[in-house]
Amino acid sequence: MNKYIKNLEQKFFLIKSGFKEEEKRAVDDYKSNDKEYVKRLAFLSYESKVYQVRMYGVFLFGYLSDDSDILTFMRDEVSKDDNWRVQEVLAKAFDEYCKNTGYESAIPVIDEWLRSDNPNTRRAVIERLRIWTSRPHFKVNPQEAIKRIAPLKEDTSEYVRKSVGNALRDISRKFPELIKEELKTWKLENKEIKQVYKLASKFVLE
Repeated sequence: MNKYIKNLEQKFFLIKSGFKEEEKRAVDDYKSNDKEYVKRLAFLSYESKVYQVRMYGVFLFGYLSDDSDILTFMRDEVSKDDNWRVQEVLAKAFDEYCKNTGYESAIPVIDEWLRSDNPNTRRAVIERLRIWTSRPHFKVNPQEAIKRIAPLKEDTSEYVRKSVGNALRDISRKFPELIKEELKTWKLENKEIKQVYKLASKFVLE
């Protein structure tokens, strides 16, 4: 297995953009091996100093995320990774969990991640469930999406607040009146909230 990881490091190190190669290899390896083997492979690859191999490992975590230990590891440890590309894959892995669990059934975990102290964890939920109202459950219950996203307009992280504004803007394309009603309640004297408001209101105020 160590030799396999070394081969991945040599191959993936040359990839400087995108994630398709890492994702394709992760899918193939997940389908070709039993879960215990894939779990060991995922954790070993995540120890790599090559971020592309860690991306591959996080894709595997997503496919294995019905395991509560792995889901917790994603939330608490992968979210600390200092590479932004790994964080993008964490978002994809979280959506994989929601898709496989069912979005409505995943709501307790969605809420738990949104309450996390780590901004990367909070953003992973908001960013990857975009467009929220294209996802099952939230598609027919858009207010359920809004009530989860909107409170983070005051988030301490600008990175998260930007994701909030973009997510609400997305929802406004299909549900402009719901977003208008939400935005009416915002106190724009706050500079951070006003920043999010500018993003969220882009289509409803044109």
